[in-house]
Amino acid sequence: MKIIGFIYDEGKTARVLKGDSCLLNGRKPIFMPDWSQEIGVTNCIILRVSRLGKEIASKFASRYYDAVAPGADFIAMDIAREAKAAGTPWTKALAFDYSLAIGEYVPVSDEGIAVSGEWLMSPEEAIAAASKVMTIRQGDLIYIQAKQAPQRVEKEQVIHVEFDGQEKLYCKIK
Repeated sequence: MKIIGFIYDEGKTARVLKGDSCLLNGRKPIFMPDWSQEIGVTNCIILRVSRLGKEIASKFASRYYDAVAPGADFIAMDIAREAKAAGTPWTKALAFDYSLAIGEYVPVSDEGIAVSGEWLMSPEEAIAAASKVMTIRQGDLIYIQAKQAPQRVEKEQVIHVEFDGQEKLYCKIK
């Protein structure tokens, strides 16, 4: 399984990859890593890929995902700043264990889903962009961040997201 992300980085969209150890499912808490003093979070939407595809056109992309979930993408902001300044990869800042909390999936129809909010791109644009670089497969996840800089989180804070008045994501910071 691949986890492909489109994140907001200083006014631009960047593509990142995360390993499956980054996933945090259910109502489990995220434990802040002891090697970072500044953890931030950005809201995101997560698409569950439902079929194999390569170089998919945006107009056909709605056929390639079957569910959407709210998400919370965590980043070690201090580590990211240091890596950017040094010109080194900032994978450690983005792809640490449990750095992507996933809420409950909501099924979508063949026409896709209307996703409200200020996202970096539409789900169809994200599917098209991801599939231009690599083959996407059933079970892969593609996430799209909101158009906002990460907001710093503190211990005991709760991340809570609702879809249609129902709680779909709950994550406590420990």
